[in-house]
Amino acid sequence: MASYALFNQAVADHIGLHPTDLQCLNLLTLEKAPVTTGRIAELTGLTTGSATRLVDRLEKAGYVVRERDTADRRRVLVVTVPEKVAEFGRMWDRLGTNWSVLFDDLDDSELALIIGHMKRTVAFSADQVNRLRSGDLS
Repeated sequence: MASYALFNQAVADHIGLHPTDLQCLNLLTLEKAPVTTGRIAELTGLTTGSATRLVDRLEKAGYVVRERDTADRRRVLVVTVPEKVAEFGRMWDRLGTNWSVLFDDLDDSELALIIGHMKRTVAFSADQVNRLRSGDLS
């Protein structure tokens, strides 16, 4: 985990973002449509005020824009900027080339074991996040 945190920090530093902003940008690229700042707060676990400041930073850096929801003019949606997301994606592609080599010498059963472990880790982590946010540490 510490290694990932250091990697995340280096990537964030490279593109001029805070690590939390970088992770939010990752989450936004996984969403199927533009989201509200409230949804960003839900995705990240931040307060709505902190999520607003995060969106302010992403907007200032050119990664997102705010647009009125055409279906409900009272709502403001956070929309990723395709050119900046593509630039971000190209950087990941350059970094990812070397990551895939790590799996070249593994057979299908070894890959299945790793994938299964990662899926269980993701589910377990989500459960732990929910426990921490609910205050249920019993």
